Amino acid sequence: MSTTESPAAIEAATPAKPCPQCGAPLSVSERFPTWCPRCEWNLLPATPPVEYRTARARRRAAREERREEAARQAVKVRTEHVFRQVAAGESDLRSGPAVAAFALAGLVHLVSLTVLVTGAALVAGLLSPSWPARGLGVVALAVAVLIRPRLGRPQRDGVLTRDAAPVLYGLVDQVSEALGAPKVDSIVVTDRFNASVGVLGLRRHRQLDLGLPLWEMLPRQQKVALLGHEIGHYVNGDSRSGLWTGSAVGSLAEWERLTHPSPDNESRRILLIMATFVANLLLWVVNRAVRALTGLMFRLHLRSGQAAEYRADRLAAQLASVRDARAMLTALLNGPTVEAVVIRQRSRPARRPAGRSARTSDAAPAPDLWESLAEAVRTIPAGETERRIRESERNVSSVDGSHPPTYLRLRMLDTAPPPVDRAPLVLDAGRAAAIEAELAESRVRVARALL
Repeated sequence: MSTTESPAAIEAATPAKPCPQCGAPLSVSERFPTWCPRCEWNLLPATPPVEYRTARARRRAAREERREEAARQAVKVRTEHVFRQVAAGESDLRSGPAVAAFALAGLVHLVSLTVLVTGAALVAGLLSPSWPARGLGVVALAVAVLIRPRLGRPQRDGVLTRDAAPVLYGLVDQVSEALGAPKVDSIVVTDRFNASVGVLGLRRHRQLDLGLPLWEMLPRQQKVALLGHEIGHYVNGDSRSGLWTGSAVGSLAEWERLTHPSPDNESRRILLIMATFVANLLLWVVNRAVRALTGLMFRLHLRSGQAAEYRADRLAAQLASVRDARAMLTALLNGPTVEAVVIRQRSRPARRPAGRSARTSDAAPAPDLWESLAEAVRTIPAGETERRIRESERNVSSVDGSHPPTYLRLRMLDTAPPPVDRAPLVLDAGRAAAIEAELAESRVRVARALL
């Protein structure tokens, strides 16, 4: 195979073959798994063969597979139940589980406040004037500082200022105005294949996290849909990012980290070994309780959180179009392709500027990284896209645990499309080129980080 052949040429040159299960003609690809859309043969990646394992290992693998399948089915039942409620317009963000999550957040904050007040009272001698009690109060105050509500901090690395990117900020402001959302305070360009928004700190700083690998692969109107979805989180009633429950979730994460048992003590002293064992046992019990609370909070937020994601998708479709919103969501399935391109680029010899020694110059990132990403994504066959959507349904997979499965998000746009009550927001070629120029330095920085 010639190294100059494009992915599209490779696909066109590969002959078809019949499906070994149903006989339907298959499109063979050198870049992607060969599968059958009719009977779904080879839909999922092949698992390691079990013939060479011991009987005990095979039984253990079978039990693990049954547990994983049962867990997937349980998640599928819950998420499809939420889907049906949202599609029927029955999902209220102030439903019982959402109220329970609000109350649980209050319990978390009450624990933090109780530790703080108790520590202050002990230090002041209100509960006991003894010095040991005061020392215990100091410890309690230190613990209160560690378990305090976490409001998050705005990211400083990779921030684009309004002066450096006026056109990009103008587009984001236009999206905010169209959706009736507040303007963002800052935009951070990262190397993640994702995008997100947050409200951080005491000043409630609104920050847009823009993953450049995702942004670069999207056509103009899909970029508008992406911004519509993210900015839509500011107006879709998502309680997960609110000050009350959001800070409680941050506190629980910190509690779980603090109560994680320490590694085994290597001391040979029997008393120290026993003390470490008892301390780790107590920490393990507390850690399990905290993890249970975290899981309960997640379950309580499932309905309102996924409903908020569906609403954000609808806002994206209203802002751009249903077609562009669907294409944007489908692009989120292209993470494996992006990862493969990055790995291939990393394996290439490092290029160094001419006239500089290898010792004093830093390796320059491959200049065609972004072109390679765009070409690889542009030439993904329709059959592979369909396979990834069906794989999402089979595995009940999503962008992360807080989002509905991707196949349900696509289905929602078909089942309950948003009303067309406004002209779509259009990102014209001129503004797109200006934004690309504003992101030039970020592309170099992110390419260096990826490679």
